[in-house]
Parts: sequence; structure tokens; C-alpha cells
Amino acid sequence: MTARETTLLRGKPVADGVYAKLEPRIAALADRGVVPGLAAILVGENPASQVYVRSKSKAFARLGLMAETFALPSDTSASDLGALIDRLNGDDRFHGLLVQLPLPAHLAADRLLDRVTPDKDVDGFHPYNLGLLMAGRPALIPCTPQGILELLQHYKIKTAGRHAVVAGRSMIVGKPLAALLSLKRPTGNATVTLCHTGTENLSAFTRQADLLIVATGVPGLISPDMVKPGVDIIDVGMNRVEDDSEKGYHLEGDVITGDMLGRANSITPVPGGVGLMTVAMLVSNTVLAAEISAGVAAGR
Repeated sequence: MTARETTLLRGKPVADGVYAKLEPRIAALADRGVVPGLAAILVGENPASQVYVRSKSKAFARLGLMAETFALPSDTSASDLGALIDRLNGDDRFHGLLVQLPLPAHLAADRLLDRVTPDKDVDGFHPYNLGLLMAGRPALIPCTPQGILELLQHYKIKTAGRHAVVAGRSMIVGKPLAALLSLKRPTGNATVTLCHTGTENLSAFTRQADLLIVATGVPGLISPDMVKPGVDIIDVGMNRVEDDSEKGYHLEGDVITGDMLGRANSITPVPGGVGLMTVAMLVSNTVLAAEISAGVAAGR
């Protein structure tokens, strides 16, 4: 049997397309004297979070947008962090507000995220915005799921009528993505199975997938024998794995990209796939939040 040619679903051309579409919307806001602004709260010194926040700031700067990071020590109290969130909620310079996850263990992330006003919730994690999503009327959508849909659309990967298997049930990726894929819209209409740590015999489900999205945080979880030939794979994993290199580590997905070449129809590389889309959709959500604030929301 001839080996299948596997398409790498690279995020950069898709992200660049998102930014290009945002430019006229940003210009229209500038004509009204509005510059979309993001406030990012970073608690502690998690290296991955620091890198991620810097990448967000660079993306905003490239488009002439405002992004400010509020760095707090790891021992910041819940009351102090809550007070900062409340202050930024009322600061009209910022149309988007995010609290970078993960937070230190002593801080209850859910309660603190709930304090972000829904109109500034550019991460899409507030119960109000998640409720709109479940009701089929999404507004500010979580960035990674939204970015995945942009990838699928750009590379013309069909979702309607296919069996989509999502591994991972976080509110950041798995649950909202499962809801989006089931909606009656061009990037939905899939039959969705949501798997998680309580799923017995995971491979029995992943082998059924026409479209497999893996967001578990477990390096190399999905092996070639766990998927059927011709599957489309979205790998959300971004895991630091220690090695003997000069850096001392390499980045690895929840799926080993090289192992799937010749078997999968397509797969996102790690790095260079989903992560770039997450940042692009954060910029998009911030522009949308600015449009909503200015009363000129144009949609996507």
C-alpha cells in the first residue's frame, strides 16, 4: 500500500490571514479614536506563562494595539488579585482583560476568573460567555477552540457529518470545542465524542475518529495504532520534555507528529500549529470587545 501524504496544518499562514482581516477593523476603530487594549495579569514566574504573555504582547504591538502586563509575585493574595481585576474592569483603556493560567495553587482560579466582566472576557472563560456558547449564540469564544476552527476552515477540513473525538475536557479547550463542533454552522455539524481521564479504553474511541483533537497535556499519548488511516489530527499539546540537548528540553505534543506521517490525512505540528492560532484569536477577541464597547461590533 502506498504511503499517504500527510498535510502539516501550520498555524502561521492562518494566523497571518486573521491579522490581515483585522487591519481594516482596527483602522475603523482608529477613526473613532479607539485603540483596542489588553490587560494581562501574570502571577508568579512560570516560564511558559512568561513566554506566552510576551508572544501576546508582540502580536499586539505588530498591529499597533495596546497590551500591558501586570506582573504580580507568586504569593499575591486572592483579595489583592481580585482588587486588581476589579480596577482593570473599570479602566476604559482596556477592552480585554485576561488572567494568565495556571495560577499559584493557593489562588482559586474559577472564582477569580468569574470577576472579569463578561464584555472584557477575551479568554471566553466567564460563565456568561460559556453559557452563550452552549446556547448556540457564541460571543467571546475561548481562543484555542476558536483558533482550531480557523485552522480547519483554512485547510478545508470538513466537520459536518464526521465523527469528531475530543480527548480532554478542560474549560479552556475540550468542553467549548466539543460544543462548537456540534453547532449547526459551517465549522460544526459534527457528531462529537468527548473523552477524558475517566474514559476506559481510550483507543476504542480514537480509532473511530474522522477528526481527532487531543488536548490532554500528556506527551506522546496518541500512537499510530490508536488512529485509523486518513484521520485529521489537531494536537493542542505543548509539553516541555527534558533531554540532553543544550537547552535541556524539547517541545512535544500529545501526538508525535513524525509517527503519524503517512498515516494521518493531516496533523498540526508542535510547535508551529495551534499555539500561533491561540494568540491570533486573542487579538481578534480584543478587537471584537473594542467594537462592542464602541457600539460598532461587526462580528467575525
